[in-house]
Amino acid sequence: MLQEAPMYSYIPAQDVGRARRFYEDKVGLTASLEIAGGVVYRFGKGTACFLYESPNAGTSKASQAFWDVEDIEREVAELKRRGIEFERYEGMQNVDANGISTEGGARAAWFKDSEGNTMALIQTLDTPKPAGKTAGNA
Repeated sequence: MLQEAPMYSYIPAQDVGRARRFYEDKVGLTASLEIAGGVVYRFGKGTACFLYESPNAGTSKASQAFWDVEDIEREVAELKRRGIEFERYEGMQNVDANGISTEGGARAAWFKDSEGNTMALIQTLDTPKPAGKTAGNA
């Protein structure tokens, strides 16, 4: 049942005002709703996130959420133009000059928000079709 339900992310912030300025001014998001001291941002395909106050913001070493983008180079360039710095992690291979890693069938880039949360951009690469019979040569 949960497999069919939409899933949304929470983004913790020690200072919601500071985080809003980051997400709205630097990332370019538009708030769609203010509720319970937090802010909802809506995205493509009916998804959304809730930015809320928490003393635990920035404590996770893992990514909080990611955007599934069609053109990661364009998105990274736009965010860099807005002042976002992208992370480089020890052990990452196949990383280009813009900080975009290509591994495991996807291209990815990570940045930290104003609260220390790690966010990511992911572009899934087309996977090659296995060689063999097709409808035309079966």
